[in-house]
Amino acid sequence: MFRLALLGGISAVALTGFTYSAQAYPPLPNLTNLDFNSYSGSSPKGSFSSVDPTGWSGGTGLIFIDSTSPFGATAAGPVYLTTYGNPAGSYSGNYVEADGNPSFESGFNYTVNGLTPGQTYTLSFYQGASEQSGFGYNNWTNSYTPTTNRWIVSLGTAGLQLAGGGPVDPTYGPTDTYFDSDLTASVVASPLMTVCYQCTVGWDYVTINLTADATTDVLSFLAWGDNGSTVNLPPIAFLAGVNSPPGLGAVPEPATLSLLGVGLVGIGAVTRRRRGKRSLSC
Repeated sequence: MFRLALLGGISAVALTGFTYSAQAYPPLPNLTNLDFNSYSGSSPKGSFSSVDPTGWSGGTGLIFIDSTSPFGATAAGPVYLTTYGNPAGSYSGNYVEADGNPSFESGFNYTVNGLTPGQTYTLSFYQGASEQSGFGYNNWTNSYTPTTNRWIVSLGTAGLQLAGGGPVDPTYGPTDTYFDSDLTASVVASPLMTVCYQCTVGWDYVTINLTADATTDVLSFLAWGDNGSTVNLPPIAFLAGVNSPPGLGAVPEPATLSLLGVGLVGIGAVTRRRRGKRSLSC
């Protein structure tokens, strides 16, 4: 029996840790090259497997390693896969660009050693989103529909895999599903990013909690766009600075703001607007 997650009817069983906690946990240990700057293959921009970032595996399909310079190596540069924009922020270095349509991607993984089974760890990263240039018309609704994207992250002995056909989403049409064959793996969805037609969502700092179930686990990432839709819009997700502290010019994603009360939520919203928490360019 596999663990399945059907987005948008998100499985509460599959997405353990989906509700973010304010409790502090130690960072996920023994991770290197989480900025994707070390690689043994071709220079960015190139497919994930051809660049071959050190320590990472998987990443087949339309998943790329980009760089913030030169322009030809960026997501919005002329080299395929071209997006409507680059994620804005002060980040410099390499990053992942992944088609969120499950028909054109797979998960990519990093083996983590030295874990304590049952221990919860904190993992942070930066995410952004855009759309492939020249696309965006939704043939399912015959309209220009905003796309959505997020990262599905798991920590377990197996890693994330695609499971086949899922339910029909009323907005995005036929969908796929994912699973982790390790039934005790932690599986978490990052905050949802909504991207208007021809827009780009800038870097946003995200912190999630993952619980180890073995001394050696697999950290796995899977881009998940439009609730897993296989309609070719397509949504694009960006990933950078895995396990890094804040510092790309973005404000950290708040943890359980609802616990702080409605008043503080309003204050926080004003603060985020003043600081430019998320840059959105159309």
